[in-house]
Amino acid sequence: MNKKIVITSLLMLALVIDTLAQTTGETVSTDTALLIVSGFVFVVALLVLGVSVVVLRLLRAMVRQELQKKAVEKGVEFVEEESWWSKLMKSTTDAVPVEREETIILDHNYDGIRELDNHLPPWWKWLFYVTIIFAVVYMIGYHVIGNMPLQLEEYQAEVYAANEASKARLANAPAENIDATNVVALTDAVSLQKGKQIYLNNCSQCHKELGEGGIGPNLTDDYWLHGGDISSVFTTIKKGVPEKGMIAWEPLLSPGQMQNVSSYILTLRGTNPPNAKEPQGELYVPEVIEDALDSVNVEEVNEAVDSLQMAASN
Repeated sequence: MNKKIVITSLLMLALVIDTLAQTTGETVSTDTALLIVSGFVFVVALLVLGVSVVVLRLLRAMVRQELQKKAVEKGVEFVEEESWWSKLMKSTTDAVPVEREETIILDHNYDGIRELDNHLPPWWKWLFYVTIIFAVVYMIGYHVIGNMPLQLEEYQAEVYAANEASKARLANAPAENIDATNVVALTDAVSLQKGKQIYLNNCSQCHKELGEGGIGPNLTDDYWLHGGDISSVFTTIKKGVPEKGMIAWEPLLSPGQMQNVSSYILTLRGTNPPNAKEPQGELYVPEVIEDALDSVNVEEVNEAVDSLQMAASN
């Protein structure tokens, strides 16, 4: 029976792998196949264990019936030997047999419901003793001797390690002479794709994936808290806004990466995503539009409008 189960499970496993490969049109990776095989092996092991338990119980029942039959033929009382499992359960639970429950019954009577004076199971008491021992070791290790770091110390150690790794990465990276004075908005697809990936990894948690705003402000409208030109956006990313909870990304991103993500953020303007957050800050008008407005002669425009109105009235 066990062999049939194993063979059937392996055939099902091969069928599942073949179906996945045909459905996705790709070869199943080694890690995925290993996980699937491990899962099936685990399920098969559980099935084999369950079948073994059932078979053993059936064999035990058959042996008990045979022994009872022989005892009746010999005219002696049949006394079943206690199994190791029963002995283990009795030692760990300290349970009183049903036939002896009258020895531990209390005088309490609640509408015919009687209460038994059972002791706490030994396994529960030993578990309680283990927790006490653990608490003592924890207190000595963390608070008396101090050879085990507390949560704050672990956090500070991880922050220090991250800062050191950032310094090493920046030291090994090629120098990029990009700052707020010379940064320009990039428009090539490669740079914007890199900026989008940086945005999704680091900025989308607060500004959402489409820039509609969440904890942070909406990046798709024309209103900005710290300026909407490329230099202002670059500076905001570089220095952060600590009072608003935005960290400075200068230790974590290179100047080129900050330029890429700043350029990508500018492309979000006017995309009008759903559930956009209300505008915050001041209206920002790009310099190109401002220059165009400055070049317009207001008097000439007014004269042209008056001429059109007179012509329409005639």
